[in-house]
Amino acid sequence: QVQLVESGGGLVQAGGSLRLSCAASGSIFRLNAMGWYRQGPGKQRELVAAATSGGTTNYADSVKGRFTISRDNAKNTVYLQMNSLKPEDTAVYYCQLVVLLYYNSAPHDYWGQGTQVTVSS
Repeated sequence: QVQLVESGGGLVQAGGSLRLSCAASGSIFRLNAMGWYRQGPGKQRELVAAATSGGTTNYADSVKGRFTISRDNAKNTVYLQMNSLKPEDTAVYYCQLVVLLYYNSAPHDYWGQGTQVTVSS
């Protein structure tokens, strides 16, 4: 059973920074692709940042230059560093990991429980 635990959310003033973490527990052979999504009040969930297993990254235009997605394979953890935060970044942030449970397995998709990020003006 693989579980994702998110942490790092909170309340921050505009211009501040936060780092979100998403730790995967359970029997995992390898992290594959990963992504961070967010859902603001009254909005649909949107992709914020994503990275492939090969390291190619993709960011929403609204966060380019401010957010950075990264991973620590040894810890089965992915991060989202968020700098120069704006009130419009306020949302619940969710991580998504695609993992291989064992060598040559099919990829499996897991989601975190979400962490609230609130940016005050």
